[in-house]
Amino acid sequence: MKQLIDLSHVVEAGMVTYKGLPAPLICDFLTREASKAYYAEGTTFHIGKLEMVGNTGTYLDSPFHRYADGKDLSELALDSIAELEGVIFHAPPDQTSLGADLFAEADVTGKAVLIHTGWDRHWRTDQYFEGHPHLTAEAAAWLKAAGARLVGIDSYNIDGTADGQRPAHSILLGADIPIVEHLRGLDQLPEAAFKFSAVPVKVKNFGTFPVRAYAVVEA
Repeated sequence: MKQLIDLSHVVEAGMVTYKGLPAPLICDFLTREASKAYYAEGTTFHIGKLEMVGNTGTYLDSPFHRYADGKDLSELALDSIAELEGVIFHAPPDQTSLGADLFAEADVTGKAVLIHTGWDRHWRTDQYFEGHPHLTAEAAAWLKAAGARLVGIDSYNIDGTADGQRPAHSILLGADIPIVEHLRGLDQLPEAAFKFSAVPVKVKNFGTFPVRAYAVVEA
């Protein structure tokens, strides 16, 4: 028996994911009513139109997001973003700056490292954009050295945003370790083994795109 756990936010028209970036525009390109002119009687279709930035909803950052010569979305190997053995770490409540001690020298080699902060409870509120939990440069360097395959967090940004420095992005993406931000529901994951997937559309010369992130747990 398998249990599938959805770890993604719903993308909705007008939704702000990241302060300062535009919300997605979701509308009709072809309505069902208009489609009647093209198809047999009783047969209708809807074609939607979506305009958005890549940083919308729950999304994955590829190395190209940070580095011009990094791998873009189309160049990511499936085994770096799909069916990875996962491991969950729970950040202490109300701790903003998360250091390497969070991982307590755990074995993360080849694994998707997911960081549960509980910040998703503020999703779509003003609080979500302020004072969020994030990794320190030390923590990112530890994950790189320890061989993490992917790193995800249920927070506004894996880095602090008080200044323009982004050490976690720089360190992880520089080591070809994809990042998934704005996860949700990580409290549903077991401490036991699970598989994690977060697969974006295969777009050339694009660094970031929404994903349907989920975990598979053997019941």
